[in-house]
Amino acid sequence: MNTSQEYDKEIKQCRDLFSAKLKDYGASWRILRLPSLTDQIFIKANRIRQFQESGIMKVEEGIGSEFIGIINYSIIALIQLELGVINDNKEKLDNEFVIELYDKYARQAKELMEDKNHDYSEAWRSMRVSSILDLILMKIMRLKQIEDNQGKVFVSEGIEANYYDIINYGVFALIKIK
Repeated sequence: MNTSQEYDKEIKQCRDLFSAKLKDYGASWRILRLPSLTDQIFIKANRIRQFQESGIMKVEEGIGSEFIGIINYSIIALIQLELGVINDNKEKLDNEFVIELYDKYARQAKELMEDKNHDYSEAWRSMRVSSILDLILMKIMRLKQIEDNQGKVFVSEGIEANYYDIINYGVFALIKIK
């Protein structure tokens, strides 16, 4: 398989879980503000790091499911950036529309990955999963700082770029752990 095919396979797995949860819970995540989504991503990344450092995982879900959560919460954050946060559950979104948004952001993430992958000559393939996770954690710290600065950046990439990078690093990690 080439990177594009591997990427599609992992995103499909993420999308399938997202879609199943959407059927169960609806878009209940619409109430989450960006800092809450960033914190959810941090919790999942931190759990993986804790496991990598200790070798002990008491809840046997595996790190793959945590990377899937990181990817899905990052796509949710991009959707929230577009639609805004709701304060109640009165605004119901059609599941088909939500999946279209999911696909839009997954497609944009893949396009970015392909451009960067070309420029960096697939350097991620030589990286360890632990290094990929550290890059995700660094992106999370950047997001937290940008959020604390009310979204203002002076010379750096903004919030969206960090979420896209987290998605792509998450997919790379899923490919590597297979």
